[in-house]
Amino acid sequence: MDLGVKGKVAIVTGGSDGIGRAAAERLSAEGALVALVSRTQANLDAAALEISDITGYEVIGIATDVRSEAAVETMTQAVVSKWGRIDILINNAGTSSFARFEKMTNEQVEEDFTLKVMGAIYCTRHALPQLKKNQGVICNTTTPGGKAAGFGSQPTDLSRASGISLTKTWSKEFAAGGVRVNTVCVGLLKSRQHVLRWETANQKDATYSLEDHYQKMGQNIPMGRVGEASEAGDVIAFLCSGLASYVTGAAVNVDGGSSPVV
Repeated sequence: MDLGVKGKVAIVTGGSDGIGRAAAERLSAEGALVALVSRTQANLDAAALEISDITGYEVIGIATDVRSEAAVETMTQAVVSKWGRIDILINNAGTSSFARFEKMTNEQVEEDFTLKVMGAIYCTRHALPQLKKNQGVICNTTTPGGKAAGFGSQPTDLSRASGISLTKTWSKEFAAGGVRVNTVCVGLLKSRQHVLRWETANQKDATYSLEDHYQKMGQNIPMGRVGEASEAGDVIAFLCSGLASYVTGAAVNVDGGSSPVV
């Protein structure tokens, strides 16, 4: 299937691993020029080289802390200087942070919001002139918990609810400029953080395999398994393509049926 993104320029934050890398891989495979963004240049360089070796299209890495608006402005300027345009912005930077209210600190809330919410705001603010010029697309990564929060799910579900709200607001505000905005609400997916947790458990029980770990995690998912990062990356790439040209303001669950709401 041709997504029609060949020659388009995409910025993917949180792009060196997990969902961001999966989206970057799919977009690059379709012929897009991709700028990976995260905080560690060595990780970015390795990911960019691996992806471009597979797809044959140029991928670059730009070390940027999206919590800094000045750094984000420099990053977007570098992308435009390199390729002359920005067509796709994927706001994916973020980590999980969970606490019950009585144990949650102000620092946890501030750190979570600065990374996930303000980071998305900064990236969108500085990419928007180019996106309007090229009738581009924004895709935000959030979670189903942003629609229906669970027990002890703060501050992540709080910030993800904000991300979903921004998605809907921006979709209305930017539509006149030809810019579409959607969010993918990702559920339980295989990732580095889960591998690290398995490694800790494996040190206590050497017979406990990574397959055992993911099988246990997937027991409460209706589809009976933990998802692959590529399954979210493919949906993100689709929403950023011309095949989704009439889709904006949508929050799509990619969670194996776990969310209690659509």
